[in-house]
Amino acid sequence: MTHPEKLAAIRELMKNEGVDAYIIPSADPHMSEYLPDFYKSIPFVTGFTGSVSTVVITPNFAGLWTDSRYFVQAEAQLKDSGFELVKLRAQGMPEYIEWLGEHLQQGGKVAFDEKTVSVSLGLLLAQQLAFKEIKFQHSDYVGRIWENRPALPAEPAFLLPEEVVGQSVQSKLAVIRMSLAKQHANYHLVSSLDDMAWIFNLRGQDVGYNPVVLSFALISESDVKIYIDKDKLSAEDQQTLANQGVTMLAYDLLASDLQQLPSSSRILIDPKRNCYYMYKQLTKGIKILLETNPSTHLKAIKNEVEIANTRKAMMKDGAAMTKFFKWLKENIGKVEITELSAAEVLKNFRAQQEGFVGESFNTIAGYKAHGALPHYAATPESDVTVEADGLFLVDSGGQYQYGTTDITRVIPMGNNTEEESTDYTLVLKAMIEGCKARFPKGTCGYQIDAITRKPMWEYALNYGHGTGHGVGYYLNVHEGPHIFNASATPIPVELDTITSIEPGIYRIGKHGIRIENLVLTVKDESNEFNEFYAFESLTLAPIDTTLVKKELLETSHISWLNNYHQQVYEKVSPLLNEEEKAFLKEMTKPI
Repeated sequence: MTHPEKLAAIRELMKNEGVDAYIIPSADPHMSEYLPDFYKSIPFVTGFTGSVSTVVITPNFAGLWTDSRYFVQAEAQLKDSGFELVKLRAQGMPEYIEWLGEHLQQGGKVAFDEKTVSVSLGLLLAQQLAFKEIKFQHSDYVGRIWENRPALPAEPAFLLPEEVVGQSVQSKLAVIRMSLAKQHANYHLVSSLDDMAWIFNLRGQDVGYNPVVLSFALISESDVKIYIDKDKLSAEDQQTLANQGVTMLAYDLLASDLQQLPSSSRILIDPKRNCYYMYKQLTKGIKILLETNPSTHLKAIKNEVEIANTRKAMMKDGAAMTKFFKWLKENIGKVEITELSAAEVLKNFRAQQEGFVGESFNTIAGYKAHGALPHYAATPESDVTVEADGLFLVDSGGQYQYGTTDITRVIPMGNNTEEESTDYTLVLKAMIEGCKARFPKGTCGYQIDAITRKPMWEYALNYGHGTGHGVGYYLNVHEGPHIFNASATPIPVELDTITSIEPGIYRIGKHGIRIENLVLTVKDESNEFNEFYAFESLTLAPIDTTLVKKELLETSHISWLNNYHQQVYEKVSPLLNEEEKAFLKEMTKPI
């Protein structure tokens, strides 16, 4: 079926059931960012492959709502599909609800698969469309037209030993139960896969780039149930969980167990990380506490073992990046190098490192104008040759058995313009400004975001994405709850959290520049004014300085860069051969 044919088939189902609008979110029952193939409904229906979007279909309109990171990609991929791009004004906001309120008739009917809608979104739809007396229907029209739909993943899963993660399952459950007791909850539903992975020291291969396993958990005061395909785990791992008081049940039994909970129960559910379908299985009378998962906060604060192992991962990753830079600079113009082939070479250099498991996300290798697309993903159709000219942006990361990395570097390929040099220097200055920030305890992410942007604001420059996101430990490369962006999210930056600092400048049709380090929040100084925190740069890879205009930097920025490069050389060079050491020495020389 073509995309227009799929659209027509969905409209026929809507017509038969009297549905006025059908919503397709980019989600699964676990509210995951990256989806198993089974739940990649939007690419199947529309052809759009971006990771964040929502589709709304009515009898006479079909729109895909996404943010500025994907405008160019969406316009290209939606061509002749029957779907139109609707540009979001604010990233992450469900603006299509307002559109539905304007276009639906009084008493209309809206359908969606409740397993792919979060609790908060389901409640918001009902609240914001109540003035139109809209009725809602649980329907998976995509599933009904999807022939040969991929099966749910059945890849093996495994438990990490306590010496690798630094904390036992029992101790994690004890802390979670303490949090539940404070909130007077006697049950807790966990659906988010990274929370499942952290609580039970569980890892797997069910979702691309994220080492997680499709599963749910129902935690009570006295027992713990995991809903999972237990055949994914070895008999030894199954016994280990049993010894820790964990009962394993079939993945599809959760809904019926929720229906059987006593009406006097008080259950804590994270409204952003659980699906509306499971929420609706709870019987009337049950008190539902809509609060953030306790494990979301606990997981973000890394323990000593996780921090030590992450530092090890950064050294290994830095060695791979150095080898890649050397290969690129020595081979450009001699052999054909494309965006895709360069990404594959980088992956192979990472694969040479001990404990490498896979990439932490799809590498963004954007040459020249492609670099101006913040979430560009090269395809065989879009792939271009990298030449000795312009800028090459590479945003990549690795999953290691002892940590997760995420790094962006821009490589000047030659014949660079004055504008490219200025932009490069200002992005570097902004990145350094964020990395060297000193701030009082209680500072929130939006304040770090503003500190980082200030050097660019002085030149009336800005970027449309956040400055930084949390990063997991051998887990999701995007991790909450803390985030560095302009939204006034009242979540303070905590000690021992890992976050990215990644400002950028994007000139459509010309170039994109983003420089990214991961940082660890550490204690700095305490005095009569407050307890102050700072960032330790965890990422250990050289930053190309050939385009840097020193006159745009202050002494503090130059000192930071030179000190950083000294650390990079000291920690990464022992992992390199003599030629590679000499190359790294040149890249990290003081400016």
